[in-house]
Amino acid sequence: MRLTSAIAIGIGATLLMDAWNLFLQRTFGIPSLNYCLLGRWLRHMPGTFRHASITAASQKPFECAVGWLAHYSIGVVFALVFVMLASGDWLARPTLLPALLYGIGTVVFPFFIMQPSLGLGVAASRAPRPTQARLKSLATHSVFGLGLYACALGVRCVLR
Repeated sequence: MRLTSAIAIGIGATLLMDAWNLFLQRTFGIPSLNYCLLGRWLRHMPGTFRHASITAASQKPFECAVGWLAHYSIGVVFALVFVMLASGDWLARPTLLPALLYGIGTVVFPFFIMQPSLGLGVAASRAPRPTQARLKSLATHSVFGLGLYACALGVRCVLR
């Protein structure tokens, strides 16, 4: 039951994160990561891990599908790890602070793995607006943490 709950929580938290990014894009014109580019990066592996600019890399078949599937898979894996690390009764009685802190902590992955690999530098230092990119990543991962909590509450209600 823990596995099924963690998968549902991961999908839900990722959906909430996507809704947040859609809100930012439509309300403030702040673009979200193009998950097709995530797919392109993954499709270029294992041959090339780091790119000077992922947008300049050749397109690959199914890169959009791969990118979106990876995006949700990463969300589920993050949720699985969180549920495994959280106290045994967190699923029964979810609390906000551990989920929020964990969500914020996951920002290390885009800062130190994905953004440098896509050609944006460490913590988006080579992005056109580095501070905006950093704040957006931090806010987005905070929303993911809130999503972990909110979805855990939802899963708990469904399982009662």
